[in-house]
Amino acid sequence: MAGSCANRGPQAGTAAPVALGLMNAHRGRPGQYRLHAPRRIAFAMATSTTPPTVDAPDEPQSEGSKLRTFLGILKKFIGVTDLAAVRFSLPSQLLEPTPNLEYWTYLDAPNAFVAIGTSDEPLDRMLEVVRFWLTKDLKYAKGKPCKPYNSCLGEFFRCNWETEDNAPRIDTKELKSDKTNGNASASSSLKSGVSGLKAAVKDDKNASSVSLSVPQHGKPADAHLVRVSYLTEQTSHHPPVSAFHVTCPEKGITARGFDQITAKFTGTSVKVLPGEHNMGIFITLDKRDGETYQLTHPAAHLGGLLRGSLSVSVSEMAYFTCPQTKIKAILHYVEEGWLGRTTNKIDGVIFRYDPENDNKSRVQDVPEEDVLARLSGPWRERVVFTLGPRPVKTVPAEEQYTIIDIGPLSVAPKIVPPEDQQRPNESLTLWGGVTRAIHAKQFSKATELKVELEEKQREKARQREKSGEEWKPVFFEHVVGNGGKPGLTEEGRRVLELAQKGEWTMDGVVQNGTTME
Repeated sequence: MAGSCANRGPQAGTAAPVALGLMNAHRGRPGQYRLHAPRRIAFAMATSTTPPTVDAPDEPQSEGSKLRTFLGILKKFIGVTDLAAVRFSLPSQLLEPTPNLEYWTYLDAPNAFVAIGTSDEPLDRMLEVVRFWLTKDLKYAKGKPCKPYNSCLGEFFRCNWETEDNAPRIDTKELKSDKTNGNASASSSLKSGVSGLKAAVKDDKNASSVSLSVPQHGKPADAHLVRVSYLTEQTSHHPPVSAFHVTCPEKGITARGFDQITAKFTGTSVKVLPGEHNMGIFITLDKRDGETYQLTHPAAHLGGLLRGSLSVSVSEMAYFTCPQTKIKAILHYVEEGWLGRTTNKIDGVIFRYDPENDNKSRVQDVPEEDVLARLSGPWRERVVFTLGPRPVKTVPAEEQYTIIDIGPLSVAPKIVPPEDQQRPNESLTLWGGVTRAIHAKQFSKATELKVELEEKQREKARQREKSGEEWKPVFFEHVVGNGGKPGLTEEGRRVLELAQKGEWTMDGVVQNGTTME
């Protein structure tokens, strides 16, 4: 689930809905990796007028105190249709010292992303897409919810990842061949080098002996690293929307989309859904004749408010479609299990479908004759797939193949521009003063800087409204729309081209003062 938040002017307050994630990024030396570690809680709201600010004493609050403050704010909004339509300015000690645009990225495991499109078989490529999807939310699986800063209109963030191309090759024909030949398990041929799959014999005799999960990121001295570049910009403040573009020219892969969420507080939990402009993630494989996959987001829930122990769960469906191959996947996130306990389980199916008559929306709707593979398991831990229509629980363990094992994985660090090559409206610079104050536990100063920054944005919005000026993004052609697929401007393309070369200067790309609202 993804979302973004924006500071608004008087006519259109901003949304800082629930941030369902955990990563805190510690600022390193310019140009160095930003290392991430688990942190804290919560979320924010808004009004169309200047939002109130709670007093912020220069002392850290306990988790219990933070949660009580947070819950007291939420109670005022019970029944509000969409928390993204209102605005509230939280005191700095309730915030995660991380910009929203930096936080909402999907490449928690970039080695899974660069592996998409490796296989020559359409089914295998869909499995590569599913594997990537199951890694994109490591930040949720590995820690607690938090609330990053709201994003300002015109704010942007860019970074690189450098990753090994080391994800195990998915080859379902080889898996079928091993089964047909009567091998004791697929691992015998895999280990002998017949295929490039990664075999991992489990201690548990009931577990699959074949793991296709991506390994933990690393940088061996002799490894060839693949560079992935990322650019995102806050394109709208009413509603709050950000556009993003990911590119890996070496592998011929791009991804793009709009991030927007809606949120509603029910009294016991917060439910988060994709907003109307969030059509999902669109992945295009240039080396597969432009094959495109659309990946839509399910619902998420922030619970445990009354118990004082926040938790994130996922429910409903995620859909992955590829019209060119006529293969579709449905992942059903099972919301609750026995006695109402969250299971974190998914049940999934990959099947042939008709793009002109796409009427299958539930796993149980898919006819057995169309089923190519099934998936099952807890998305926070280990998910397996099986080939053919049989339910996973009826398939022998040796024919259940691990597509992802979250346990050994952690979020890959980003490479960010040196401080002296960042623009004033670049996320890390824009919020740098607030971040430094929070880390120094100078919460009054942090709140003062935050309010000052937000007021500047409101004043600029008033000036635009008075002059009738229409704001336009710099790096993206579309504020919203275009079927959920934002196009890059010439400036956006140039920024990504330079990032691919490891160059961060923006001299000659944009003019001073033209990239901020």
